[in-house]
Amino acid sequence: MGLEQAPTPAPEIPEAQAEETGKKKRRPGRNLPIAVGVGLALGALVLVSLYTVKEIFLGVVVAFLGVAVWELIRAFGTRDIRVERVPVMAGGLAMLVCTYVWGTTGLVATFALTVLATLLWRLTGGQEGYVRDATASVFTAAYVPFLAGFVVLMLHADDGPDRIIVFIALTVASDTGGFFAGSFLGAHKMAPAISPKKTWEGLSGSLLTGMAVGGVLMPWLVHGTWWQGVIVGAAAVCSATLGDLIESMIKRDLGIKDMGTLLPEHGGVMDRLDSLLATVPVVWLLFQAFVPA
Repeated sequence: MGLEQAPTPAPEIPEAQAEETGKKKRRPGRNLPIAVGVGLALGALVLVSLYTVKEIFLGVVVAFLGVAVWELIRAFGTRDIRVERVPVMAGGLAMLVCTYVWGTTGLVATFALTVLATLLWRLTGGQEGYVRDATASVFTAAYVPFLAGFVVLMLHADDGPDRIIVFIALTVASDTGGFFAGSFLGAHKMAPAISPKKTWEGLSGSLLTGMAVGGVLMPWLVHGTWWQGVIVGAAAVCSATLGDLIESMIKRDLGIKDMGTLLPEHGGVMDRLDSLLATVPVVWLLFQAFVPA
């Protein structure tokens, strides 16, 4: 007759250790000092370039967008999707420069020519995958340099640097408020299939922070009213959140975690620009309605 061995009891976790484990689970998932340091360095670069010579800021925008486009091209390449580098990169540069010189007309015209150039350039690659590759090329040109062209349009105004500061501050406020509210209070998932870390509590934190910053900065910097700032802040939060979800969906479809590794604790440049790119046309349009240049 065999003897049954009693099950080994699970090791007890000391109460202090359990409490510490619980705290760790609620802590933000990245190194905050490094993340904040990188963010402050980027902010200083924007401020210095904006309030010295506008062309310097334009150069900073061109450089960052060039890296962002390159990251997106490499990301598509992981799925054997060929983005036409030459017309997309050259067209993106032309969009930003021509927008700075000729405004809206320059942006629309150069975007149309960039689309045509990518379609023609891909003809040399044969018919296999033509629609797939051409679509990805047009998407890249529209998603990065075309949307970024609205930043350059803001720069045209006499108070262009102030408008850009408000736009960036609203987007940063949305990300920051959502990050902390979601990290410490988040319990109800917003879109678990797309971005598991996004919660409704985080969105609430983003809205409160964004509307508060808008209510303060709108009358201070661009001569609007506080209630206009609250509206612009709420709209910026919504568009920034959607921008995050859009890039999360792109990365999930391509099977990658980050677009790059250039910015420590932030990922790639595209990982920082996603909410900015989605927000800038919304804020530009509201500025045109409330405080036209």
